[in-house]
Amino acid sequence: MSAIDNTADIHARIAIAEAALNAIGQQIHPMMRDLDVAVLIPCYNEAATIGEVVESFRAALPRCRVYVYDNNSQDTTAAVARDAGAIVRREPLQGKGHVVRRMFSDIEADVYVMVDGDATYDAAAVHRMLSRLIETQADMVVGARITKDKAAYRQGHKFGNKLLTGLVSKIFGDRFTDMLSGYRVFSRRFVKSYPALAEGFETEAELTVHALELDMITAEVQTEYAARPPGSVSKLNTMRDGFRILMTIGRLMRDERPLMFFGAMAGLGALCALGLGAPIVVEYLKTGLVPRFPTAFLVGTLAVLSGISLVSGVILETVSLGRREMKRIAYNQVESLTAKLERLAETRATLDSLRAQAINENPGAAFIERPRRARAH
Repeated sequence: MSAIDNTADIHARIAIAEAALNAIGQQIHPMMRDLDVAVLIPCYNEAATIGEVVESFRAALPRCRVYVYDNNSQDTTAAVARDAGAIVRREPLQGKGHVVRRMFSDIEADVYVMVDGDATYDAAAVHRMLSRLIETQADMVVGARITKDKAAYRQGHKFGNKLLTGLVSKIFGDRFTDMLSGYRVFSRRFVKSYPALAEGFETEAELTVHALELDMITAEVQTEYAARPPGSVSKLNTMRDGFRILMTIGRLMRDERPLMFFGAMAGLGALCALGLGAPIVVEYLKTGLVPRFPTAFLVGTLAVLSGISLVSGVILETVSLGRREMKRIAYNQVESLTAKLERLAETRATLDSLRAQAINENPGAAFIERPRRARAH
């Protein structure tokens, strides 16, 4: 088995991992039938597509529960989703981030699938994503979008996604190629330890950074991405939402990497002070005079502010470490998916052993069918 080249481009590494998994085959884990899977769909004015999305995921995962959270839609989104078989709930605070926070707080499940309600994501890919979650013991699997349809993935969105994903990779870690994908699978551990603070479309950036900050196991699965059907309109504004995502990345850098954030500000201030102050120092050494006193005052102020910024970064780095430790404690308090699967397997093995023992002691019991108890609805 050849060693993995960690210096290779992330796209190349993902392609190698995909090829390896495809070579051994990738089937749904047999224990998945014992897990409670919830499909979460945040929606705003998606009456034209939500029915198709609900039906496609109910067909792909017959045993799952599909939740549609209506975010003040002005059309028949809620009625269409309910007719398609979804459990419909409402979130009055406008914005995808508010919806995600409500869904994660309200719904109890072992595995969570989150997808947009615009019928652009491939429901069949959920099998590969769930398999990857089990196989790699991951906490988040992202559906990385691939498409040949230019109408599906506009150049402005593609460029912005690449730029913002690259920025997050440089600051927090190089693990994702499509940070802004709306198609994800989560473990219960991830969902119940996620401190949702975002309000709008910047929630994807926050989800990504949460996984990177706690060093969670993550994975990407390539999924087909289609254009919106006729009658469906995108709610994403390239410039406005791109700016909000950029501001969110800045906030997360300030909160999670304060030494880097304030250290950069201190360095910038020091460089400005040095550039403005060097001529004044040279002139003073030659003549003993300070001819530009306002500039000298500005240089001194910049130097003091740079020192304050650096000290603030050092102090806040310690605070950030404490917050990260608290997040890790909250994460560890939730049972992992692997532990639950192992516990279910042990329980099944024990029941099979007891059943076999009972049959050996009383062979006639094997032919006696016990009456079935009615299932409560």
